[in-house]
Amino acid sequence: MPTPVARACCSASSRWPTTTTPPPTWPTPWGGLSLPERAYYLEDREDYKTARAAFLEHVAKVLVLAGADTETAKAQAQQVLDFETRLAKASLGRVDLRDPAKRYNPVALADADASTPNFSWTAFFTALDVDAPATFSLATPNFFKEFDAMLADVPLDQWQTWLRFRAIDGASPYLSSAFEQANYEFYRKTLAGQAQMQERWKRVLAALNGSMGEGFGQIYVAQAFPPESKAKMEALVQNLMQSLKGRLENLDWMSAETKAKALEKWSSFTPKIGYPDKWRDWSGLQVSRESYADNLIAAAAFNTRFNLDKIGKPVDRSEWGMSPQTVNAYYRSTANEIVFPAAILQPPFFDANADDALNYGGIGAVIGHEMLHGFDDQGSKFDATGNMANWWTDADRAKFDAAAGKLADQYSGYEALPGLFVNGRLGLGENIADLGGVTVAYDALKQAQGEGFTDPMIDGYTQDQRFFMNWSTVWRVAFTEAQLKQQITVGPHSPGMFRAIGPHQNLPAFAAAFGCKEGDKMVRPEADRVVIW
Repeated sequence: MPTPVARACCSASSRWPTTTTPPPTWPTPWGGLSLPERAYYLEDREDYKTARAAFLEHVAKVLVLAGADTETAKAQAQQVLDFETRLAKASLGRVDLRDPAKRYNPVALADADASTPNFSWTAFFTALDVDAPATFSLATPNFFKEFDAMLADVPLDQWQTWLRFRAIDGASPYLSSAFEQANYEFYRKTLAGQAQMQERWKRVLAALNGSMGEGFGQIYVAQAFPPESKAKMEALVQNLMQSLKGRLENLDWMSAETKAKALEKWSSFTPKIGYPDKWRDWSGLQVSRESYADNLIAAAAFNTRFNLDKIGKPVDRSEWGMSPQTVNAYYRSTANEIVFPAAILQPPFFDANADDALNYGGIGAVIGHEMLHGFDDQGSKFDATGNMANWWTDADRAKFDAAAGKLADQYSGYEALPGLFVNGRLGLGENIADLGGVTVAYDALKQAQGEGFTDPMIDGYTQDQRFFMNWSTVWRVAFTEAQLKQQITVGPHSPGMFRAIGPHQNLPAFAAAFGCKEGDKMVRPEADRVVIW
């Protein structure tokens, strides 16, 4: 089976349009790297050099708080940076990590053991109390090759220093105020420019949502998601589904052979709306009032065991990857499902009292966005059953790649800060989904209004103007300079100000709605205009 790939609009721990990197959780993220991306260790961009220097100070501070003397902590901080720099050199960059083919490397257990002679995968599965699979995906083999070499040539005390730092640093948000402050000052203030720490209740709520969010979701749904909201969402999804089908059927650049496969995938979409049909059982999680950190450790162990116990069992397609109270949505390639938690049904995405133009420009375009992830540059590599398979003719794939390349070039031309441009390749999947989502939602709006529609001209704006304006409203966001730099480096989404305008610049309907003409900034030259789905 292919490696599971979830295509989410944003991290499950953050609001859908939010573009900041979430703070480290327990255990810390990013595959052994404390800094957000390998480039932070390897490139000499000024903010990367500043981040490395600040990281050395942060590591030393954490180790001192944990009991080391100042001089020892400084020396050990350099060891940690050197250790992670070596890992970074063996890691894939963010653009490469988007490609499922570069993360799917099925090997036999014996071959995996042979590839890392200093690390036994057989013993690893035994230690996890998991029946060793005959075959599994040893993703990013070059990383594990380097990891294996480090087991042999990195001194034991340096391994111990790194592991000690990682354990303490991951726990810091849940320890005493000195650790918590150190964690905030580096990860949130220095790297992201956050001016002050969130209130404690918000931090604790975020930790609880991350640890047992679906349990809290049952309470949220009971209070905030009435049956009529689910019914309205189901109707919207069906309208968008029909709009997408119409566009697929009428594509002029795709052959009948590939189009049949695209429609097969469309017909296999599984929408999930609001909340799971079957709630997860949390009765095995033991917590107490004695220790916040111990509770988080218990939750991490409980969730890890829950996931490990899935190995070797049939896939439970009723499971959700987000809690109902998360303002977000996602598409998962391996299940060919589109998922919309209850909390995204609120303004500016959806308002039961608003006119159709606002709702189709908000939640409608979000629905379309998630559907189009099934047909973006990576989702399109999975078939109707969720397997990684090529269902394209070579000619059609070449046409698709050419159009996608034009869209990547469009976004790479956006200058976020002087001399710092958006990475159109990194955000390509999201930008394809944005363009397709807005296009499909606009078509669905026109179909829903039916014949004889009279535009109410609300607040002096036409229906089309209100539709496009609400898509842009969704992307209102304020960045610190540090946050914006980090977003461009690590985020799969283009910054909000460019998502607000990027799709519209390709759409003649937008130009007509606002009276834009050739040569205006919001109208791309016809030769550069991108049409994919």
